[in-house]
Amino acid sequence: MAIRKVVKYGEDCLRQPSKEVHKVSQKVKNLVQDLLDTMYSQNGVGLAAPQIGENVRVFVIDVSTGNEPLNPIVFINPKIIKKSGACLSHEGCLSFPEAYTDVKRYSNVMVKALDSNGRSFVMEAKDGTLLARAIQHEFDHLDGVLFIDHALNRFEAEEVLKKYNLPPLQLEKLLDEPELTEAVNKIKEEQIKANAKND
Repeated sequence: MAIRKVVKYGEDCLRQPSKEVHKVSQKVKNLVQDLLDTMYSQNGVGLAAPQIGENVRVFVIDVSTGNEPLNPIVFINPKIIKKSGACLSHEGCLSFPEAYTDVKRYSNVMVKALDSNGRSFVMEAKDGTLLARAIQHEFDHLDGVLFIDHALNRFEAEEVLKKYNLPPLQLEKLLDEPELTEAVNKIKEEQIKANAKND
């Protein structure tokens, strides 16, 4: 279909909650194709409709790597029905060119959604895989939540945004996730200890 312009951090539509899709019409199928074309053109792993200025509950993901065949997964009206565990994720976003920071994520998620033919499916992603983290990242976009809202260290995130001339963090949007924070800080401490042993 078409490669669309990716909306950058600071634009309002990234903070708007998205509307449910009432019918998987041709218009919705065209939107899905635009999302895929745009995502692949930017070498992205996922892309949500708000990132191309459309506030509807649709996102696409493809975590295939290297020589693997493309494996696009389409999520329409997704709902996360189960989440557990915690993991540390180093994330970026196509709406934040070149900016990466550490964020807190659940390591296991189960999501229910419709595919591009309007058929319902359930998918489980475990162990903090790229798929598990990408589902959470893209799902957040549909609620106007951004990856920086899950920042493990807000000062680090601030520095990264400043470095790439992006608007500052919106402190009122930062998510208070005490259980995740505690679990992820433990993971980080263990990583630091392991690295110290290897040095």
